[in-house]
Amino acid sequence: MAGGGGPAFGPSALGTRPHWDAAYERELRFFQDTGDAGEIWFGEESMVRIIRWLEKQQVPHDSSVLDIGTGNGVLLMELAKTGYTNLTGIDYSPSAIKLSEKVREKEGMSNIKLQVEDFLAPSAELSGFQICIDKGTFDAISLNPDNAAGKREQYVRSLRNVLKPGGFFLITSCNWTKEELLDEFREGFEILEELPTPKFCFGGRVGNSVTALVFQREK
Repeated sequence: MAGGGGPAFGPSALGTRPHWDAAYERELRFFQDTGDAGEIWFGEESMVRIIRWLEKQQVPHDSSVLDIGTGNGVLLMELAKTGYTNLTGIDYSPSAIKLSEKVREKEGMSNIKLQVEDFLAPSAELSGFQICIDKGTFDAISLNPDNAAGKREQYVRSLRNVLKPGGFFLITSCNWTKEELLDEFREGFEILEELPTPKFCFGGRVGNSVTALVFQREK
């Protein structure tokens, strides 16, 4: 976890596009062979946690939702099954989008929009979202071997550009604590809520392996 103004974790291939291209090529072949969409980042409980919060807040089902780093798109499929109708997923890996398109086809949910987009350099059409969701993408950016700190700053700028004033940002992270995320997103965002996540006990100390927060973009 990060501390002292910078991440304690070092650069990793997990922060690079070639890694994710190769990973999603494998998952695409696996899906074609088995029909299994592959790994769900942070497990199914992470999706349930997000959907429960949206329902608790009575977020309208026609609200525009952006899944940042959608991967296999399973979160969007679950949101669609819950009744959400204005869903977009982006990923900088073309292989991930190919996989999510296959999963979308299998689920019969043609209304979900999927597109190859680098969130650090978003296209002009990527704007005006009422909800943005991130499960692990900010974590991966934080591991990039090439100027990770600058890329995190660009992520925050992109988020301010694509999320409407007053919109909600839900982030799930395994690399950053609540306090560290509050610092990362201090420019233009206010913390609304910390969502409960599974706890662990090690050496007599209790902690969380995952942090899940809800921010609101300043109006």
